[in-house]
Amino acid sequence: MTDKPVALPKLLVVEDDPGLQRQLRWAYEGYQILPASDRESAIALLRAEEPAVVTLDLGLPPDPDGTSEGFAVLEAILALKPDTKVIVASGHGAHESMLRAIAMGAWDFYQKPIDIDALGLIVARAFHVHALEAENRRLAARAESGNALGGIITAAPEMLKVTRTIERVAPADVSVMLLGASGTGKELLARGLHEASGRKGAFVAINCAAIPETLLESELFGHEKGAFTGAVKTTEGKIEQAQGGTLFLDEIGDVPLPLQVKLLRFLQERVIERIGGRKPIPVDTRVVCATHQDIDAMVAANSFREDLYYRLAEIVVRIPSLAERPGDAGLLARHLLHKHASAMKLPAKSFAPDALDAIDAWHWPGNVRELENRVKRATIMADGKLVTAADLDLAPAEVAEPINLKAIREAADRRAIAHALARAEGNISGTARLLGISRPTLYDLMKAYDLQP
Repeated sequence: MTDKPVALPKLLVVEDDPGLQRQLRWAYEGYQILPASDRESAIALLRAEEPAVVTLDLGLPPDPDGTSEGFAVLEAILALKPDTKVIVASGHGAHESMLRAIAMGAWDFYQKPIDIDALGLIVARAFHVHALEAENRRLAARAESGNALGGIITAAPEMLKVTRTIERVAPADVSVMLLGASGTGKELLARGLHEASGRKGAFVAINCAAIPETLLESELFGHEKGAFTGAVKTTEGKIEQAQGGTLFLDEIGDVPLPLQVKLLRFLQERVIERIGGRKPIPVDTRVVCATHQDIDAMVAANSFREDLYYRLAEIVVRIPSLAERPGDAGLLARHLLHKHASAMKLPAKSFAPDALDAIDAWHWPGNVRELENRVKRATIMADGKLVTAADLDLAPAEVAEPINLKAIREAADRRAIAHALARAEGNISGTARLLGISRPTLYDLMKAYDLQP
């Protein structure tokens, strides 16, 4: 059985010079070239074929020596299909035209005379980013529809493995411990676990590190009227409030040792006693806990009870940091940019190429919280439609100067294939579709660059 032919990515070439049209058609064998020589034919092809990428010469009839017609085409393309990556070419007032085109929403810019290899890299990157953005929109829509676990947005195999594990254990009545750095989404995953569990009670969360030690016991177990000064009425604790549902104990490593004993009794016997009470109260509450601390080291140092650890950690899930989730920083950044722009009623924005490079290069020590902080600030501060690396307060990505064009292309191929493999979870057919190439071509490239799925 042979594979079905892979549909080539569609590249709309808006160019009134027949010679250049032919040159570009020969240069881009991996794309379906859609040639257009004026505004009418360009818009007709855009409507009929919906190409992802467009190369646009600003000097078009009836103004071949100016740029007015080209800018009119750019405006029309982005109005009809805003996600189109338009790469603008012009030999007329190049610097001013570049600034205006980028401000209007063009993806990138190149000058005539055309360098086919350089333009090829720009076109390949545009297709790659367009595919990632389309996937991001799909993931965002899935999250909004409630199908994504806890609203998590990810395409990284490392994080997808975590969500699959949680979905698998959700129906089982076992305690789950989530281990991961601050800002990696532990509460989102805990909430997703509760939603997938089918339990009818509430999801109740408490941050054990945020409550003074003297009050934490009352917060968890509740108290009877008159149990202590100020206890003017009987109050249920978080454990009771989560009856029939899930109790999420964030930063469980900060629970003091005396209270750990009382927690252990609750987990063993499934009954509690309020402070000042004598009556055992049975509760059906599932416990999910989380910490950013090294809980194994705490057990070894006797600062966390070993018997409580084994009660809480029937299932242990380790959550990767954002830096360990290839491609997710870019996916999340686009989602957050759209979210904050909509919330602030600002015009739709997108990331400039230098911002995307900087996002990929940064190691995100603060994980998703740091990313959201930077994107929210950039949403407010960015001028125009494009958010730059400077708006994110990130230095431009440092790229080692390559020795020649071959090295540039090899590095670009490696990055594109590695990202696509991650997105497709190592599936070769899916990776080939993302890259817009055939499976045999992908196999050849992986062999040449010694890449493994």
